[in-house]
Amino acid sequence: MAQQGLDVHAVDFSPTAQAKARALAKSRGVTIRTEQVDLLHWDWPHEAYDAVVAIFIQFAPPAERARMFEGMKQALRPGGVLLIEGYRPKQLDYGTGGPKNIEQLYTREHLDSAFGDLAELDIREYDAEVDEGAGHSGMSALIDLIGRK
Repeated sequence: MAQQGLDVHAVDFSPTAQAKARALAKSRGVTIRTEQVDLLHWDWPHEAYDAVVAIFIQFAPPAERARMFEGMKQALRPGGVLLIEGYRPKQLDYGTGGPKNIEQLYTREHLDSAFGDLAELDIREYDAEVDEGAGHSGMSALIDLIGRK
């Protein structure tokens, strides 16, 4: 996203993930801002971002996840875009990464319930090969959400 000219503010609880993101940005000649936060307890800013992107952040139990999802919507400016990618329950059959707890996996119904109040919403379910390192590699049951506030 930074290579496309966007001002990127990457938040993550892991200093290792942040260091990897900074190294990747540097290798591509771009700059990003990183901030170590716990998304379950972070004070999400109000209408601060044109886009919120959440890729494989399925660590939160259902109650905390609901609060995090509300924070994502709050952080979007009007017209802002929300992008989410995660695993579906079928992922447990593949065993190629992701949470082992079915409650942490996304379903169309769950995402529609959480984000159905957005002005636009597109949810797609599919299977695809993923190669994101040793812990996330192979055929995967994925679900993507694209929404606009």
